[in-house]
Amino acid sequence: MADLDGRRPLFNAEIRRRGIYLLPNLFTTASLFAGFYAIVMAMNQRFEQAAIGIFVAMVLDGLDGRVARLTHTQSEFGAEYDSLSDMVSFGAAPALIMYEWALKDLGRFGWIAAFVYCAGAALRLARFNTNIEVVDKRYFQGLPSPAAAALVAGFLWLAIDNKIPVDAYGIPLVAAFLTIYAGITMVSNVPFHSFKDFNLRRSVPFAVVLLVVLAFALVSTDPPIVLFLLFVGYGLSGYVIWLWQHRRRTPRA
Repeated sequence: MADLDGRRPLFNAEIRRRGIYLLPNLFTTASLFAGFYAIVMAMNQRFEQAAIGIFVAMVLDGLDGRVARLTHTQSEFGAEYDSLSDMVSFGAAPALIMYEWALKDLGRFGWIAAFVYCAGAALRLARFNTNIEVVDKRYFQGLPSPAAAALVAGFLWLAIDNKIPVDAYGIPLVAAFLTIYAGITMVSNVPFHSFKDFNLRRSVPFAVVLLVVLAFALVSTDPPIVLFLLFVGYGLSGYVIWLWQHRRRTPRA
């Protein structure tokens, strides 16, 4: 149908511009489902499945961006959808899971700790979206929300897998400390390596492939312990990088 000037509107072009890429957004949807599944499992007191759901969401979240870059299907819709999915899977879900598992026994301090984490995740994602063009691509500004969620969920999974009672050894206080630490570190200016310089399409030495295989083998030996220690190390690495950079900038007497 022509308009008043006799020209046909470019409906097809507008539809193409407004369309969304299916493949990367399928991974994002799967990550969102894993986060929602974790919340449901926590509501049913099945905390081990809830923690596993967080780790599954983290893997899927890492794949959607890689798939979008490899297939050249990046879009603004995908970026916004990914942030909303991250808020559910790595913001609300870990906070609710930790509160249901251990923090609710601490009363008011428990839900405040969970809110600090949830608010930190929201602020971190908002800052990431606004600063994406002005920050060093090699480093994240603050602890990434998937790593923060893995740190929190990893502690829960470790305790349950080793049959440690939630009311023993000060577990609620340790859980509160980790939750607050993750929430505050997400909104800090501490740099964390992003590993975005790792290119899957670039050839790598055989030793790198061997190290990847060994890493998978190590994780498979005892996933709760290995993954928790791995993300504890990553959660502390930013402060090591920050201290090293600060020491280099400080002039010697």
